[in-house]
Amino acid sequence: MGSLSIWHWIIIIGVVALLFGGKGKISGLMGDLAKGIKAFKSGMKEEETTAAAAPPQVAPPAAGAPAAAADRAAHDRG
Repeated sequence: MGSLSIWHWIIIIGVVALLFGGKGKISGLMGDLAKGIKAFKSGMKEEETTAAAAPPQVAPPAAGAPAAAADRAAHDRG
């Protein structure tokens, strides 16, 4: 009961060969997943550098501020 039978070893070897095998579909998928994660990380680094390099500029207040108040009053009427 404490040791593994031949069937257990065959199943374990089969799973290991399937997951880490040469040119199998699963190993190809794992490689693609790793490439996707690397691309995501490099994209996040690029976004951080562009955000730090160019701080957002605040626009000055518009000269037509009374017009905005008139628009609100017209909106309130219906």
